[in-house]
Order: sequence, then structure tokens, then C-alpha cells
Amino acid sequence: MSKFLFVLFFVVLLVSSAFSQKQSKAAKEYINPKSMAKSQGYSQAIAISGGKIIFTSGQVALNAKGELVGAGDLKAQTVQAFENLKTVLAASGATFSDVVKFGYFVKDYDPAKVAVIRSVRDSYLPKVQPPPASTLVGVQSLFREDVLIEIEAIAVMPK
Repeated sequence: MSKFLFVLFFVVLLVSSAFSQKQSKAAKEYINPKSMAKSQGYSQAIAISGGKIIFTSGQVALNAKGELVGAGDLKAQTVQAFENLKTVLAASGATFSDVVKFGYFVKDYDPAKVAVIRSVRDSYLPKVQPPPASTLVGVQSLFREDVLIEIEAIAVMPK
């Protein structure tokens, strides 16, 4: 009887281990309710089940030496911020295809700046999936007067 219980315990352990491995994959569901205005360049929400969540700090246009890239140039600073995000995501084992939300903080914001930011962002995102959820906030200033944009990301990847 005890041998039977041991074998049964072992089988249950194997089955539960296999089940938990299947559940560890991150599933992303992009939510854009038809009852809302069509989103231009972002998803309204993304539901996540399973996976590892990565929260990045806001990235700015400082290179590896700590020097500002693109003084006075929003596009150049956005490119450098995305390059920094790419580095941070890679160090976490993620890519831009794993990003589910961006947060943008833009100094002296005006609506014309959206096109510049989106054109850079779109060059980094995979074309085969909807864009991540997104928030853009106009701010009076950032941590340094010469920094024009700061971008943070949340990524979800399989465990």
C-alpha cells in the first residue's frame, strides 16, 4: 500500500509540475473596446496572465558616458531613450515585443511632438502585434533642463 501511495504521489507531482510549466507562459490580450473611439497608436488595455513583469526606470538621452545626446533635438533624444530602453530590456531578457505599456514624459509638450515620438517608437516595435498601452504626460521640466523626454516601460515575458 505504501509503495502505491509513493507512486501515486510521484505521478501527481509530475502532472502538477507539467501543468505549472504550461501556465508559466505569459499570455497578452490586447483590449480595445468597440464602444470607445478607435485608439491611434496605442492599446486601451492589455490583460496579462502568467509571466515575469519588468518595470524599467525612465530612460533619457544619456549615452554610456553620461553625456546628453541630441541637445535641443526631440527626435535624437527619443532615439537615444529608446536605445537605452532596448539595453535595459535586453539585460532583463526582454525585447520590445514584450512591452505592454510605455509612459512618456515630454518637456514643454505640444501636440506636434506626438508624430516625432511615434515615428521613433514605431521603428522599435514589432509590426506584427498591436502597439502597447501608452500614457503621454506633458511636463514643465525633467531632472535636467536640457533633457526633453523620459520614457519608461513595463514588459511581460514568460517566466
